Amino acid sequence: MDKLFLKKINAGLSQSLAEGGLTEPTEVQKETFGTIKSGADCVIAAPEGEGKTTAIVITVIQKLEKAFQQSPRALVIVEDKAKVLEMQQLFTDYGRHTDLRVYGVYEQGDIDYDKNQISAGIDVLIGTPGRLNDMFGSAGYDVNQLKMFIVDDTETLLKNRLEPKIARLSNSIVKTQRIFFTDIISERVELLADRIMVEPLFFEFDDFDGDDNQDDY
Repeated sequence: MDKLFLKKINAGLSQSLAEGGLTEPTEVQKETFGTIKSGADCVIAAPEGEGKTTAIVITVIQKLEKAFQQSPRALVIVEDKAKVLEMQQLFTDYGRHTDLRVYGVYEQGDIDYDKNQISAGIDVLIGTPGRLNDMFGSAGYDVNQLKMFIVDDTETLLKNRLEPKIARLSNSIVKTQRIFFTDIISERVELLADRIMVEPLFFEFDDFDGDDNQDDY
């Protein structure tokens, strides 16, 4: 391989991205990669189609690298079942050179089956706010192992009045990196960031004419 997808990215991850047809990062991915790697809390806003979902997958794989112990180390909160499945597929596509265990939960699934799968050991848990609250409220998961708490489509979730569930999940975790991805930094997003994050950094990207090879991801 001639070059890495991003500077200091894991070689296996860069290879997976190249195999998936991604050879150049979007502006969002390039400008936020180092900050997310550093462990800082941050809010990242960009229009749809600028690679936010792929940025989540890339940075989680980069930070976790490989399977480790039993408890999840990254929690990704998304809007609905369709988004859970979409993100799971991206982890499959771009995590093919790692053994990270990824699992997704949503309201339409069997909660007892989900609990058993998670108890068997996973690294990344993707889920909707409602199902994650139900699961964390009724099972004793070790949230102290969480390194990343990520909310995708944050403004949409807050507009749908899901802030209490997101805050409740966050409050159950003593220390972790918290990251919001959103289309816009609304007052709701800013207030929640100030409430649950530690000195968050804010990134805002306008729509621009760049490499369009990532469609809506």
